[in-house]
Amino acid sequence: MLTRRHNRAAGFTMIELIVSMAVFAVLVAATVPSLRTWIANNKVRAVADALQNGLRLAQSESLNRSRQVVFALTNSTSPPADFTAGTLSAVANGKNWVIVTIPGMVDGSESAALVGYGNLTSAGTTVAISGPAAVCFNSLGRLVANTSTGVTGGSCAPSTATSGIYTYAMTLSNGTTMNVRLSLGGQVHMCDPAQTLSASNPYGC
Repeated sequence: MLTRRHNRAAGFTMIELIVSMAVFAVLVAATVPSLRTWIANNKVRAVADALQNGLRLAQSESLNRSRQVVFALTNSTSPPADFTAGTLSAVANGKNWVIVTIPGMVDGSESAALVGYGNLTSAGTTVAISGPAAVCFNSLGRLVANTSTGVTGGSCAPSTATSGIYTYAMTLSNGTTMNVRLSLGGQVHMCDPAQTLSASNPYGC
């Protein structure tokens, strides 16, 4: 007796395809919020890291040059040209940073110099920055008050906080925030304001 063998074509049936797509959609829906949070955290951290590096460079230059330097936030897109033209301005929410030496010779034989500049928001254009428009480091790398920095709006005033700490905040519209804190002694610390600083958690504020 002959039997017939029906060979089933390999592949997905319509029902299997629909089930697979449904499972995939559920996995994507569960992953997207976490992915968005991860991207937001990375943007804010990148901006905070750029600011922290700029502050540390300013402190290093003050020590190397044995001169006061001013670190200022600015919206200037061409700091060298604006510095030469005498139109370089500091703003508290600037998207870029500049470092300028402050002349120390009272006889006028020394002039200010643009030491360096950089961009803060190339890695996160939607990150808002707030903090002091300018901070000054003395030749020992400590913060100092100075009202004649050579940068328009770049007056360095003493911190009004009782702790003597300056705080820069990087924030996204979804509430993601990262701070960079600068103490009178010149210590720079990037921290998460959503966490508390402790011996076991050095990333808290």
